[in-house]
Amino acid sequence: MSEFAAAGASGSSEKDPMPTMGFLDHLEELRKRIVYSIIAVGVGFGVCWWKVERIYDFMQRPIIDVLHNHHLPEHLGYLNPTDPFNLYLKVAALSGLFLTSPFVLYQVWMFISPGLYRNEKKYVIPFMVSTIFLFLSGGYFGYRIVYPRALGFLIDVGKQFQPMITIGEYTNLFLSIVLGMGLIFEMPILVFFLALMGIMSPEFMVKNFRYSILVIFIIAAIVTPTPDIVNMCVFAAPMVVLYGLSIGVAYLVHPKRREARKEKQAQ
Repeated sequence: MSEFAAAGASGSSEKDPMPTMGFLDHLEELRKRIVYSIIAVGVGFGVCWWKVERIYDFMQRPIIDVLHNHHLPEHLGYLNPTDPFNLYLKVAALSGLFLTSPFVLYQVWMFISPGLYRNEKKYVIPFMVSTIFLFLSGGYFGYRIVYPRALGFLIDVGKQFQPMITIGEYTNLFLSIVLGMGLIFEMPILVFFLALMGIMSPEFMVKNFRYSILVIFIIAAIVTPTPDIVNMCVFAAPMVVLYGLSIGVAYLVHPKRREARKEKQAQ
């Protein structure tokens, strides 16, 4: 009897959550994580401000290449004397956030981890690595493929006019596409959490696959800066692949599937 009780205790210990925290404890923990994150982003801002001109040279390279290919003046303009300074502040802040994103993501994980089971906390390293990798992949895909194609299409359509592209307009378009693609590539991470909590199942995702494809193309049509079908497909194609990857992620971490694997191993 004592052996059975010990076995039951050891089996349940893997599922027992950490001691619950009160509301004020949660607020204090949230405040601490936010303060740590703000300090880290501030340090990242200082580092990126030191190299902000080189960072912006990297950002404007796609439009410079497109202007060069169309034999147009290879420079951007501004309308207000404060525009370059404000732009550099924005670029340094976003670059600092990007640079310190691993630390910020770790703070997010530390805040939500007390609400997870002990055996679920092993996902911290895959969560960190996959989140950063997917965001970088999405941003690189947007920077190297989506954005140059969109710029080439837009400049070619207006080739009878002289472009007067301001640094503010260009940067907003750059961020909307590159950061947008980075966030789109985070789809498996979102599905990971939804499946981990039992909100979304792989069966549901497979059953509604056709509707998901429709939604993906609607999102691609909204996000893409050009109206042509080719660029819309360029946006939609990685989302379809990520949806298929997300089904596999949901299959691995959904509570029913985890319990089924444990029962199979116990036999």
